[in-house]
Amino acid sequence: MDYVWSPWRYQYIAQVIEGPPIECVFCRELQRGDDEKALIVWRGAQCFIILNRYPYTSGHVMIVPYAHVAELALCDAAATAEMMELAKRMEAALREVYKPEGINLGMNLGKAAGAGVAGHLHLHVLPRWFGDTNFMTVVGETRVHPEELATTYRRLRGALGPAPVAASKKDRT
Repeated sequence: MDYVWSPWRYQYIAQVIEGPPIECVFCRELQRGDDEKALIVWRGAQCFIILNRYPYTSGHVMIVPYAHVAELALCDAAATAEMMELAKRMEAALREVYKPEGINLGMNLGKAAGAGVAGHLHLHVLPRWFGDTNFMTVVGETRVHPEELATTYRRLRGALGPAPVAASKKDRT
């Protein structure tokens, strides 16, 4: 592989181009007041789990801290610890409900890394199967899902069990 070095381009890359403020979808859904409509399947003490409205596969969720932070370094230890505990809990729920052959977990920190919501840290958790990417995704740029989000919500909400009383009553907005 060849490399071409162009250090003079760093000035361009380092510039911050500010546009109009964009409303955070996670903060908006937290304030909605209806977890089922917001697709929030679980509320913990520091983080919540929300369905991805544009999933790669059925069961694709995101674990999101309540704090509106964009970087792991800005997230407090309790929130990052709860993220991992919720990832374990989601793994168990996905295995129970969807019987996947594998599970992806991932974060995209910043727009350049592929973050769709760059200003609010979140961890993707999604079940995977051999052959779950087919010609429709590759050729047609279209994903085909076997169930509606409302069905996914009910299935995962049931598998996660009841929310802790303290977490469900606490106001996190």
